[in-house]
Amino acid sequence: SRGDFVTHEHDTSGRARIVRTADGRHRLELVGLATSNGPDLRVWLTDQPLREGVAGWRVFDDGRWVELGRLKGNRGDQAYDIPADTDLTALTSVSIWCKRFSVSFGAAPLRAAT
Repeated sequence: SRGDFVTHEHDTSGRARIVRTADGRHRLELVGLATSNGPDLRVWLTDQPLREGVAGWRVFDDGRWVELGRLKGNRGDQAYDIPADTDLTALTSVSIWCKRFSVSFGAAPLRAAT
């Protein structure tokens, strides 16, 4: 699955995609990510639908979410391992989440690749 980032609290662009590795595991890849540097930024997979604008800033901790780790950098390509027991069918978006202020910097929907 994959999707393009939209801006929430801070200008954010790039693409998110989930890929299956040769050994059958899954990982999230952020491609061409560009966002602001911020305090305590995390990468979350969530079950919340993407909402654009201010309406989407604070929704991602309302339901189920899986934290994949701290954001490795606010620019460029990066990858995050997804735990093997993660139900990817229930998780429909990825958020760059500021844990300190409980706000999304930006998010991308995860839709089946065609």
